[in-house]
Amino acid sequence: MPPAAPPCTLERLHTHDVELALRFDAWRERAHQWVEMLPPPPGAVLDAELLMLRGGGDCVFGTMRSSAYEMRAAAQRMAHAPGMVVLTLIQSGEMLRDAAPGEHQRTGPGALGLYDPWRMGSYRWSEGSCEAFLALPRDVAQAALGREPGNLAIAPGHCTLAPALAAQLGHLALLVRQPQRIDAAEYAGLLDATRALALLMLRNLGRQGAGVDLPDARENLHAGRHAAALRFMELHAHTHGLDAGSIARGAGCSRTRLYEAFAAQGQTVMGTLRELRLQRARGLIEQSPRLHVGALAWRCGFGDPSDFSKLFRTRFGLSPTEWHERGWGR
Repeated sequence: MPPAAPPCTLERLHTHDVELALRFDAWRERAHQWVEMLPPPPGAVLDAELLMLRGGGDCVFGTMRSSAYEMRAAAQRMAHAPGMVVLTLIQSGEMLRDAAPGEHQRTGPGALGLYDPWRMGSYRWSEGSCEAFLALPRDVAQAALGREPGNLAIAPGHCTLAPALAAQLGHLALLVRQPQRIDAAEYAGLLDATRALALLMLRNLGRQGAGVDLPDARENLHAGRHAAALRFMELHAHTHGLDAGSIARGAGCSRTRLYEAFAAQGQTVMGTLRELRLQRARGLIEQSPRLHVGALAWRCGFGDPSDFSKLFRTRFGLSPTEWHERGWGR
């Protein structure tokens, strides 16, 4: 029996893989199949890299860095493109978009947006630009949002889950650039969680009030809420007094739904937060040649250094001081 296909594959494209004379045409066909990429100015050399994560599901994650370039919608290229929309996070550089005739919209690092390739105008990316994106089927995104997707800038103030999704996209972009850290099964789990969080964010964006907490007939919302809560915990693990109510608000749901989401993973909310804080403390101990237990405990969200030391010993078998001495004693 042939071996089973891996649950997730990572593809890497780089302009350096193609000789200079063929570089632009090859990159346009391999990396920009849905849009028209304009040739760079005379004398400019295209330098770009694209990493894409494909699973067995219906979405694709990617991260791309590039020298300056411009792209625009082109009907002849869209004719054979799948019905997808794209959530994009700008990580560095700037993008200048023709939002309307005669109107330009400039976006920079941290900007999150939903884009419909069929409705694109002209997009110009600056030198050294880097983005992370998630392509979703149009019908799935439309069902989550409750309306036609279109082009939409997603400000953090307009949606509770926008910061969580931005953090998730950035986290996954970092991991695909370090493929030795996790295996294909872990990539698949992260891709599924990213998809679930993206759809949950679109659902919350399109609904208000109690409607965001209602079940969904098409999607399992627990996975998205779990991913949102994890990103919120990572961003705020240092905050003292962080409780389930705060985490639920950060994940855009009620405490009941939050507890259900973690129970579905065989976890508890506060147990997961404690583990995250302890792992952070261990990492900081291993990075610093000096150790102050009280300051470390406070930095990782623990109010009492004594309680922190007991929890650390229970989890890792050594006290913070012993762990530090083991790594830095010499």
